Amino acid sequence: MKQCKVVKGGEGFHGKQGLDYFAGVSAETAKSEGICMHMVVLPPGARAKAHYHANHETAIYALEGATEMHWGPNLEHHVRLEAGDYLYIPAGVPHLPYNPTDKVAKAVLARTDPNEQESVVLVDISPPERR
Repeated sequence: MKQCKVVKGGEGFHGKQGLDYFAGVSAETAKSEGICMHMVVLPPGARAKAHYHANHETAIYALEGATEMHWGPNLEHHVRLEAGDYLYIPAGVPHLPYNPTDKVAKAVLARTDPNEQESVVLVDISPPERR
């Protein structure tokens, strides 16, 4: 029989992307089969490695602070996410999130991959202004 499960927050891990996550619902914590949901905290100046999630969509809700993200095949596009904003990232789209502010940023993210890190693919590209 399938069962509901409460996952207590607070257990953290360092992702391949270079950011720190706080484990929420995943195959590892709740035996989920189609979704993973975590909280990410980006200290001032934090910057992920460019990456994409193979075959999995991502949805993000910004809880506090502001972050920015370069995205696209060559990271040629740019968006800013502020508290209260939602962001959708299609499967397979390279992206590089970062916190350019002097305040901590927190967000809840959900991905259609139940595993915490299996679909993360690092890519060796930089945004145009950093080349």
